Amino acid sequence: MAALEQHAGVEFDDHFPSMMERMGAEGFIMELCNGFRMLMDGEKGLITFESLKRNSSLLGLQNMRDDELVCMLMEGDLDGDGAINQMEFCILMIRLSSGLMIAPKQWMDYGC
Repeated sequence: MAALEQHAGVEFDDHFPSMMERMGAEGFIMELCNGFRMLMDGEKGLITFESLKRNSSLLGLQNMRDDELVCMLMEGDLDGDGAINQMEFCILMIRLSSGLMIAPKQWMDYGC
């Protein structure tokens, strides 16, 4: 059963631990990378404010305000360039899953 998580007032089921178990670490990271590609700006190869706003409905977040989308970007933007690259996205997704933080060594050797 997925653990119920809450971040920034939004509740969601944490399916990442069961996905990791079912897919293995490499398959799970590949799936995260697929999610990144779904949200990224195809020309820039990054998740930008514009690409996140355009694709937010894919996440069921079509009603989010612009300032909330900016906060989402800031949460994952580790290098301060105003966008999220593939590695930042993978780090963010794993960091938001308390269930995956129990055994991070399983996925540390894999990259997107």
